[in-house]
Amino acid sequence: MAKKIGLAADHAGFEEKEKVKKTLDELGIEYVDLGTTSAESVDYPDYAKKVAEGVASGEYDQGVLVCGSGTGMAIAANKVKGVRAAVAWSPEIASLARQHNDANILSLPARFVTENDAANIVKAFFAANFESGRHERRVDKIRELENEDFK
Repeated sequence: MAKKIGLAADHAGFEEKEKVKKTLDELGIEYVDLGTTSAESVDYPDYAKKVAEGVASGEYDQGVLVCGSGTGMAIAANKVKGVRAAVAWSPEIASLARQHNDANILSLPARFVTENDAANIVKAFFAANFESGRHERRVDKIRELENEDFK
């Protein structure tokens, strides 16, 4: 289980983020809330960047992002070297993202999951561990892509 995580949302994910805090508290996971602090419109890349840079630097062990679809946050976070953010809409997807892809950031689609679903997705993400083995080779190839210069 993660020791300390970065947590952030945009305006569409704000209310769900506040609910996710309760789940994290239940799990005994320490978190830092990096915003946003209301449902007033904000730009999701700003919040994804805060969590992603914290995870990449080791300040946070893992992260949770929340936006309307989960996709925008994941795309933005995945621009930071060392980040593997995955959108999960079910506990099974969250577990597989950890087990097979060594995802270090969970991105939740607030508009497409219930409060109960979100809680179960978060629980599954933090309960799962990277299985390594045959998956290590594939994650290594992802790391190699981060170092390529595409022109």
